[in-house]
Amino acid sequence: MKQFSLFWVALWFGCFLFSFVHIFLVIMDGWSRFQNYKRAKDLFFIHGFNSRIADMYVGSKCQRNAAIVAAEELGYKDEILNYYHSRGIKWFHYLPYFMIHDPLFLFRNYFWERTFLEKVYEPKFDYRSPYLERAI
Repeated sequence: MKQFSLFWVALWFGCFLFSFVHIFLVIMDGWSRFQNYKRAKDLFFIHGFNSRIADMYVGSKCQRNAAIVAAEELGYKDEILNYYHSRGIKWFHYLPYFMIHDPLFLFRNYFWERTFLEKVYEPKFDYRSPYLERAI
């Protein structure tokens, strides 16, 4: 009987631990995608639409979405969507490509740095000021 209750304690503790870690990872992933968005927006603003910039964010669905939103805000949505379509990327490609190419990705630094620990990026331009000036 003690083994049975120990099993339930371990199960519930494992579920709690998984939930806690999962919440932290989701928050860090969102933070990293926001940094990708800011960098992509600056790059598209400086250079216009460039396939090399779009290639920087081709790795996962979340990174592509960050680049697409940044391009859309600058008027390059059709160009980036057409480019990703020409590369064979479909709407259902959710699984990051590096997971397919490297099954041991959990043990690689690039996974942790690119997915959850993206460095803080300070935008070079104030994109809000034109909108604030119009409101006054």
